[in-house]
Amino acid sequence: MAQKFERNQEATVYIGNLDDRVTDELIWELMVQAGPVANVHLPKDRVTQSTQGYGFCEFQSAEDADYAVKIMNMVKLFGKPMRINKSSTDKRMQDVGAKLFIGNLDPQVDDEKLLHDTFGVFGQMAQPPKIARDSVSGNSKGFAFVSYATFEAADAAIEAMNGQYLANKPVAVNYAFKKDARGERHGSAAERLLAAQAQKNMPGEQQQQQQYQQYQQQQYQQYQPPPPPQQW
Repeated sequence: MAQKFERNQEATVYIGNLDDRVTDELIWELMVQAGPVANVHLPKDRVTQSTQGYGFCEFQSAEDADYAVKIMNMVKLFGKPMRINKSSTDKRMQDVGAKLFIGNLDPQVDDEKLLHDTFGVFGQMAQPPKIARDSVSGNSKGFAFVSYATFEAADAAIEAMNGQYLANKPVAVNYAFKKDARGERHGSAAERLLAAQAQKNMPGEQQQQQQYQQYQQQQYQQYQPPPPPQQW
């Protein structure tokens, strides 16, 4: 039966350019040379059950994942060099600048999950929502930030949510001010142009990020290595 496991993205590496003959067991045996492995997952075609040329290996620590990238990247399996990198390294897509300020939050909105559920419907988030909190009491300061992976998602959120009630107060939704930019907000034409150019130049990384998100959300059969033979 398929089970769902919590995954540690910082301890997970993406493995691409895999030959069809590569198996979960082979990846496990290879990656365990870099450190203790928590899980291996090679997505398979629903009909043919053949691998799709990529997979993920989750280590027990982020340090082991970093080490695996250093020693395993471009190692050949069945004549094909594996492309290995950290699943969390796609910062260029995350830093497009589609960051929103959510103001006039009701004190009852004290849970990032509510913001995630509310604003997540408009598109992929680059990082989890963050409520600004008092450093002493931990209470909400009445505003939060939501960052999207695309300006299209951010625009849709502004159009739909600005002035709408969240709990008992209408929220103000707009692009957040840039740090050290003297009143300039995110979402400018220049910022959008740079983001569009970056997206054209990195289809592989975007596809990888989408694959990792599918890996995070789906349920799958976790590969477990066979137990070692008993010593008599």
